[in-house]
Amino acid sequence: MTSDPTAEWQPTACILCECNCGIVVQTRDRTIAKIRGDKAHPTSQGYTCNKALRLDHYQNDRNRLTSPLRRRSDGSYEEIDWDTAIAEIAAGFAGIRDEHGGDKVFYYGGGGQGNHLGGAYSGAFLKAIGSRYRSNALAQEKTGEHLVDRYLYGGHTRGEFARAEVSVFVGKNPWMSQSFPRARVVLNEIAKDPGRSMIVIDPVVTDTAKLADFHLRVRPGTDAWCLAALAAVLVTEDLCDETFLAEHVSGVDEVRDVLREVPIDEYARRCGVDESLIRAAARRIGAAASVSVFEDLGIQQAPNSTLSSYLNKLLWVLTGNFAKTGAQHLHSMFAPLFSASGVGRTPVTGSPIIAGLVPSNVVPEEILTDHPGRIRGMIVESSNPAHSVADSATVREALGSLELLVVIDVAMTETARLAHYVLPAASQFEKPEATFFNLEFPHNTFHLRHALFEPLAGTLPEPEIWARLVRALNVVSDDDLRPLRQAAAQGLDAYAEAFLVAVRTNPALGRVLPFVLYETLGPALPDGLAGAAALWGLAQKTAMQYPEAVRRAGHVDGNALFEAILAGRSGVTFSEHEYVDDFDLITHEDKRIRLAMPEMLADVRALHADTPLLTSDEFPIVLSAGERRANTANDIMRDPAWRKGDVDGALRISVEDAAAIGLVDGGRARIVTAAGSAEATVEVSEVMLPGHVSLPNGYGVDHVDADGLSHTPGVAPNALTSTQWRDAHAGTPWHKHVPARVETLPAV
Repeated sequence: MTSDPTAEWQPTACILCECNCGIVVQTRDRTIAKIRGDKAHPTSQGYTCNKALRLDHYQNDRNRLTSPLRRRSDGSYEEIDWDTAIAEIAAGFAGIRDEHGGDKVFYYGGGGQGNHLGGAYSGAFLKAIGSRYRSNALAQEKTGEHLVDRYLYGGHTRGEFARAEVSVFVGKNPWMSQSFPRARVVLNEIAKDPGRSMIVIDPVVTDTAKLADFHLRVRPGTDAWCLAALAAVLVTEDLCDETFLAEHVSGVDEVRDVLREVPIDEYARRCGVDESLIRAAARRIGAAASVSVFEDLGIQQAPNSTLSSYLNKLLWVLTGNFAKTGAQHLHSMFAPLFSASGVGRTPVTGSPIIAGLVPSNVVPEEILTDHPGRIRGMIVESSNPAHSVADSATVREALGSLELLVVIDVAMTETARLAHYVLPAASQFEKPEATFFNLEFPHNTFHLRHALFEPLAGTLPEPEIWARLVRALNVVSDDDLRPLRQAAAQGLDAYAEAFLVAVRTNPALGRVLPFVLYETLGPALPDGLAGAAALWGLAQKTAMQYPEAVRRAGHVDGNALFEAILAGRSGVTFSEHEYVDDFDLITHEDKRIRLAMPEMLADVRALHADTPLLTSDEFPIVLSAGERRANTANDIMRDPAWRKGDVDGALRISVEDAAAIGLVDGGRARIVTAAGSAEATVEVSEVMLPGHVSLPNGYGVDHVDADGLSHTPGVAPNALTSTQWRDAHAGTPWHKHVPARVETLPAV
């Protein structure tokens, strides 16, 4: 590791959103001294937003953990050695397994925006103790969309916005939340091109909405009526691509019949958007040569979220915007973000398990009960449910009641403060790391980041933590692993042959494959890349699943792909698809899109009813809790010094509401919901509709400053949300639609 700030720039990546833009850095001692975009990165190509430039605040946070901790009976913590921690934790979870069943041990997490590689090793320990249930942040956002995707075509789609004639953003502000490569560059290109158009559906005049040709400024929570009206215009004005529908889509007539019943003028009134604007936007979609659509948390954490996911996909399916330049695409994935399993039910509440994920908001109910199937032990890795899940008070009560709670993290988070054991992980820049947010088409990229620093003294990378836990269970012996270790020393071809024989002849190895790879292939890898061993198995699967696309990208087989990943310091393109491949990526046997999703069509018909308002005289305003802004980055950046503005995380409120309540810009207000109350600095803003306020994400976290004091700047938004307000299909929370009341505070 270099300590000379004038030395060669080292490639790595930003970790603050799913894009994981490539960056190059110079280091000084243990600090990241200089940062700029990596022009050699095949996806981001030198692009980065302002947040990446402040990553040293993550790397050198005063809250970093440097020793395993064990909670005393009085609630305080004592430092213990790693051997003691591993032995006691393994014995504790084994005890729960033996007495109550391993399915009573719950796993939450598996990585944040850029640290997915460590979580790839958790499965070995979890299978060894019989754990079955898990959740993470995706269960607060994407499971409704996944439910729809799985029914329609079986996989995830992504728009090709850099080449789309019309780009549609639904509850999405990519200027702030990024989510696709070079987002701000692409948005500016669209805005400046008279031949292209941007449609934004959002109650807020976001930075993206300011660039839009059509801003459908819906009332909060009414996206479904707006989307249904748009789809109805496509059908009633004959704007659909009939050739595409006849050749590639099933169930079209059923969908048409439902959409013809939509009273477009009435739905326009309900959502607060002029009917002529809705019709103009629909006609622009129907006339375009290519359309791409992006939905995000604005609808995924609001009423009718799964229905809204379905309806926005009708916009591009009905108009044939699939498998062509600038349209919507299925894509390869280097590793699955979701389990291949279908929908199940949780043991206590019977809540839906979609793609293997329990809805985050039911986890407290699955704990705080005397039901024999209740959760008794929990492992939380690189996640902070005590802060990020709705109704923080109840979440903390639930976590505090567990027989055993273990947290693996880099910092003493709000969840870690409730744990029986806290295990300190190396930071994302102190170990090999990667993201599995590989979602692009036609070229898809994987980036293995090498360590910039040695792990901080007292910490371990997650692969080593999980390996030590598996070793403590004695599920495989050194004799079982010895042939694979010997084969690894002879090269990847010899290892592949030995691996297939070992797994076929010894079923015990198959249950803990990530551990086997780490223990046998890991030591043979160069440059301290033992933690990348799990990628060998993923490379083999990728090469088998997308053989032609992988070969087009320059990799003859899985071993060649793995070697390219190890060597590609700025990332590698692992698949290169042709547009016709989209149809092959549909998982249905007939390779057709199935459009008539029965439960969604029933929900469309239900929109006709007079839906009661969720607000009331007591709580007349809608709060959007967790807005992404220029100075927010979830809670991975815990030191408030990283923020250059909006230090307190202001409550944004409309000019009209501020005047009615008696609030002034820069003043203080109290915001009250059924779950709790908080005080916030006020920002009076024309971007907000009357009756709509917002608070940013990432505030209200514990932080120890230079004087050793604990501060919680801003509002922790989930002190104000409720676990009971959630989508009927997916259980995703309504963080963006919380009935609230805003009050003035007396002058100090």
